[in-house]
Amino acid sequence: MTTPAQRVAIVTGASKGIGAAIAKRLASDGIAVVVNYASNRKSADEVVAAIETAGGTAIAVQADIASAGGVAALFDAAETAFGGADILVNNAGVMTLGALSDVDDAAFEAQVAINLGGAFRGMREATRRLRDGGRIVNFSSSVVGLYQPGYGIYAATKAAVEAMTHILAKELGPRRITVNAVAPGPVETELFTKGKTDEQIRAIAGMNPMRRLGQPDDIAAVVAFLAGPDSGWVNGQVLRANGGVI
Repeated sequence: MTTPAQRVAIVTGASKGIGAAIAKRLASDGIAVVVNYASNRKSADEVVAAIETAGGTAIAVQADIASAGGVAALFDAAETAFGGADILVNNAGVMTLGALSDVDDAAFEAQVAINLGGAFRGMREATRRLRDGGRIVNFSSSVVGLYQPGYGIYAATKAAVEAMTHILAKELGPRRITVNAVAPGPVETELFTKGKTDEQIRAIAGMNPMRRLGQPDDIAAVVAFLAGPDSGWVNGQVLRANGGVI
């Protein structure tokens, strides 16, 4: 159970990678966390166990954010377990690379449904159920500004998320709910490394001045700032956490 003053966060796609790092970081900051997963219950339970072992509070909740009722179920779980929600981190996403001429409808629709549709449903539900003074942190990507071949659909979905972030920040301002986005550069996760050769990974790592890939904890730290009390005057922004690549 949470204390009366404890804040509550919902983190989508939190069973692994960046999402798991975010859930653990927010919990270490004293926030109760709803760890969302789509299908990997074992990994989500491991994240919850790690949080509880460290003295934090968390629950694992299965939900498909690409479906109409998925995000609502996450808020239902937060209300049942913790009394409500203060923070939404729209982290879940998928990426299928390919030239526009080669992308089939299934790959297009899956990325739109999860990356854009999931973020939209999260934001919509948050406008109705997030407590005043809360935080919404969306996920974009630094590929939005790079215009790299092969990233057309993925970058397009993330550009749309950025547009909604700017607009929703203005709509929710009177309620003191901030809406920002994090746009990571290459981060060493399964989502990034899948389908790439070691040579490709090294080349991409060398694109930023620091000559390394980001780590999930690098991004979790940025999210923790945007979700925390020190970011109350940061609103409608896209923070490109990418080591200086652009």
